[in-house]
Amino acid sequence: MALAVLNQQVQDEIIRLAEAKEVDADFLREFAYFVIQNSKKETEYQSKSLSIAELKKAVYKRFDVANTQELRKSGAFISATTGMDSFDLRLESSWEVLYRKFIGILPDEENQQGYGCINGINIFHYFKPWKVFGLDPKTATKNDIKDAYYQLAKKYHPDNLKTGDRQIFEQIEIMYKSLIAGVR
Repeated sequence: MALAVLNQQVQDEIIRLAEAKEVDADFLREFAYFVIQNSKKETEYQSKSLSIAELKKAVYKRFDVANTQELRKSGAFISATTGMDSFDLRLESSWEVLYRKFIGILPDEENQQGYGCINGINIFHYFKPWKVFGLDPKTATKNDIKDAYYQLAKKYHPDNLKTGDRQIFEQIEIMYKSLIAGVR
């Protein structure tokens, strides 16, 4: 595997740190290459999207069926999707909805940024209140949940002229109610 080329700024910083901290410059150079290689691997993984076959396979496994025909007839699937918007199983977008709902976060949707994203989660695609609120479900107390909610509510409340957003605020409220109901 070819080593990445360190730009002049990185090379200068390696020399500066080596002198200032009395550290071997070769060691810092190796570390820089290590960081570059690992960040590339992480980026490659994060940008990987699942094919429709992989989406289907994951959903089939979740409902313990072998194909789409069996899935449509599965009592567990019918029960789990009752009340959801109807979806067309000929479309990849429908399989993505099912994956998000029953499997988890799609690999290319981890650590998202932008509108509707809180703590790396797009709240309009995922109902992951623990992640959105930045809490551990095993250790969080009712007060922790309230504190996290108030921080988010203060930021996204429609009355906040700078960062307020009614749609985001409503999603946060729904997530808060679901968390608070499950904690004693």
